[in-house]
Amino acid sequence: LPVVLSCASHGNAWSYVRRTEGRVNMLRPLTYVLAIVMALPLWAAELHVPPSSGGLARAIAGANPGDVLFLEAGHHNGPIIIDRPLTLTGTHAAIIDGLGQGTVVTIDASDVTVKGLSVIGSGLASKDLDPGIKILKKADRALVEDNHVLGNLHGVDVHGGHDAVVRGNTIEGTQNPRMNDRGNGIYVWNSPGTLVEGNSVRWGRDGIFSNTSRKGIYRNNLFRDLRFAVHYMYTNDSEVSGNVSIGNHLGYAIMFSNKVVIKDNLSLSDISHGLMLNYANNADVSGNLVRGGANRCTFIYNAHKNLIYGNRFESCNIGIHFTAGSER
Repeated sequence: LPVVLSCASHGNAWSYVRRTEGRVNMLRPLTYVLAIVMALPLWAAELHVPPSSGGLARAIAGANPGDVLFLEAGHHNGPIIIDRPLTLTGTHAAIIDGLGQGTVVTIDASDVTVKGLSVIGSGLASKDLDPGIKILKKADRALVEDNHVLGNLHGVDVHGGHDAVVRGNTIEGTQNPRMNDRGNGIYVWNSPGTLVEGNSVRWGRDGIFSNTSRKGIYRNNLFRDLRFAVHYMYTNDSEVSGNVSIGNHLGYAIMFSNKVVIKDNLSLSDISHGLMLNYANNADVSGNLVRGGANRCTFIYNAHKNLIYGNRFESCNIGIHFTAGSER
């Protein structure tokens, strides 16, 4: 309506509308389209970034919100900080290398996409939680998809951003002889609404470590050669479904968490437990298969009011072990 009235004088605008109400109604769909087009960033562009020392950081600094930076094959030196809504994409032959200095890619703005790249070379100081890719607080709706995140201390750290999507990535951590000195494939901290889906995680410490978060969905991921495939601490109202854990020390460790749905997961030849509920209450555990090798298929420790049904446990030393006053 404001677009239509811009052609009329202020004095007769409303009488004009009343006299031509039918025609104004016909123009409303066009008005809506114009409003949407006017809201888009007209300057958005796809920019090709060749590999060079500092070239990627300069390209980000010169980009406008909404631009797509296509990284050409080769080494792009990091670390880098993405501080505006951008898309970084390319092929896996385009490598962002942190050169051993802290976090390789820091996402510090909403609506950022990092897709189809290789990310290597984070710092390795455990106290600094250095990952390949970090999503900071208020960097909401980040999409990290189809990347190769290799040899970093942590793979992807969702560190406060809401509604992040971490999907279809290949994440391989370090192989430090001391497993507890390795980082996590995907670390989710205080990041409600995170979706972690379809990733392959190997080496490192835990596949997904979710701490002090809620309303996340972690599904259809593959975990191998880790301490825990999925490790929950203080994570509520969330879902772990359709995942595959192979040969890890423990499959699914749900600890100090409430109202978690754990369904349709596989634990194959995990060493200690397939599934553990430790101070976890009001969980729904169904449709899971634990097969082979584990000392206990399921270990339930001081965990109350959990519904456990329709699972299959086989070839473990103990099928289900209740202890420490687990009730109802």
